[in-house]
Amino acid sequence: MAHDLVCYRCGASLASLSLPLARLDECPKCRVHLHVCRMCERYAPRKPKGCSEDDAIEVRDKKAANFCDYFKPTPRAYSPAEQQAEQAARSELDALFRK
Repeated sequence: MAHDLVCYRCGASLASLSLPLARLDECPKCRVHLHVCRMCERYAPRKPKGCSEDDAIEVRDKKAANFCDYFKPTPRAYSPAEQQAEQAARSELDALFRK
């Protein structure tokens, strides 16, 4: 399964990492933490806690490393459309605040 995993932020392969992912494992390319809600198969942004697991504790920052015992990484966490939207927003901010 490790060869199927990619970083939720940049889409880089995580095949070099062993499973289970440790709390502070980082993407080898963009250096974000990977044991995060955003990388979990139970991530459900439309649910009140943002998680499909009713017994999981609420984590406010879905992109911060956490200690959730229900964490299970998903190969579907990366969204190219979300990445493009983030890049476009950053470009607009850079243009707006450029001196």
